[in-house]
Amino acid sequence: MGRKKKAFAALIPALTLVATAGQGTLGANASETLRTANAAAYPAWSADGGTGTPRLQGAGRTNPPTAAPTDPQGGQMGDGGPMGDGGQMGDGGPMGDGGQMGDGGQMGDGGPIGDGGQTTPPADPQGGQTSPPTDPQGGQQNGGQQNGGQGNGQGNQPPANPTLRADQFVDIRKAPRVQQPRRGRQASTGVFASSCGVNKGQAHSNPDNVLAAPGVVNGAHHIHDYVGNLDTNAFSTDETFAAAGTTCTNGDKSAYFWPVIRLRNGQDNSDRAQQSQADGNVGSIVTPSSVKIQYLGNPRAKVTALPRFIRVATGDAKAVTNGLKNAHASWTCSGFENRAFTDKYPLCPRGSKVERVLNFPSCWDGQNTDSANHRDHIQFADPRTGQCPQGTKAVPQLRMTLAYNLPAKPLAFALDSFPESGHDPVTDHGDLINVMDEQLMAKAVKAINGAKAGTRIKRRR
Repeated sequence: MGRKKKAFAALIPALTLVATAGQGTLGANASETLRTANAAAYPAWSADGGTGTPRLQGAGRTNPPTAAPTDPQGGQMGDGGPMGDGGQMGDGGPMGDGGQMGDGGQMGDGGPIGDGGQTTPPADPQGGQTSPPTDPQGGQQNGGQQNGGQGNGQGNQPPANPTLRADQFVDIRKAPRVQQPRRGRQASTGVFASSCGVNKGQAHSNPDNVLAAPGVVNGAHHIHDYVGNLDTNAFSTDETFAAAGTTCTNGDKSAYFWPVIRLRNGQDNSDRAQQSQADGNVGSIVTPSSVKIQYLGNPRAKVTALPRFIRVATGDAKAVTNGLKNAHASWTCSGFENRAFTDKYPLCPRGSKVERVLNFPSCWDGQNTDSANHRDHIQFADPRTGQCPQGTKAVPQLRMTLAYNLPAKPLAFALDSFPESGHDPVTDHGDLINVMDEQLMAKAVKAINGAKAGTRIKRRR
């Protein structure tokens, strides 16, 4: 392992989680050039927040970009701060006050947690490649490092891709506690929810990413689950989104998507199995047991409407090479929502489910529905105060909570990822293209702003 990889490995365990949960998602038309650019290289990601990069103007813009936008999960782009900046995870929020099972669930009883304890994990079937595929985001694998001269005289051969490790699976009781800012008197504490299903049987999935790589088939290089809009693929446009149907029961046509989770020893019998294996993703895809789509408020202000067709992304699919600045997704267990990891897969007690919590940024610049790095136009609130940055306004914050029935054993399951990311849980991410019409968005804003601060929202168990 090279020095840079060792330094990163030392950094990951030191990550301090700060999750937020405000109370409460991506849409320019792709140009014809982009729609036919299947053979073109996947666009490079911004490295630092995209300072000085051009923005795409207007919520109803008609002039599409002339180049594919950079990947929202790539690059260390703006917003900064740890996971889920701005909002309340517990304290009356829809995640509950957390820890219903306390800090001592039934972790023993001969259960699966801790049964493995492997000190030397088995080799990743995708690991050890001597010539990994070209990075779809442009540049070489492993952050563009060629590491010339390494490999016992094998020239500029790149290093092997990282492998999934047993030490990336940890008892949920060892996770950091979730923190949240205090609510102010002007807090918006209501919740608006869309019931959109779980994508049963992989009815709608593909390895595209219309937000980051419009017009590029297999632009994501990992499989996405979709709920909501039925049109979502590499060639979708604002017009096709508006004309499509939806899986949401309230008529919400928004596109919601995230990378799938697989059982590593399962069999992929889909028609995409060969491509997935080439991208380093193997095993049987697991359907979530539940998907919660919730829009929350802000602990310091009332919210205003999200514009139609806005693109919003959370997390960083390349955090292994880009760093942790944009790693906002969290991993927890049902009944233990007061604790969560960003950089570990949780091992849950018997009867508890693995949960992925994807909190989205919710401080909009008031003008743009996208930006060159997919981050500058909408940012996270301050993780300590919940305050939106100057020049931005609070809008409904999307939170997607994905629950799974998974074995509590190290190495048993993993997230789909880019080959160079080694299925690291810190690369979890999600995307939203808001296609709610004005009436439905107005209803959402009213519900979020209508609850008084301190009022608890009743939730079904």
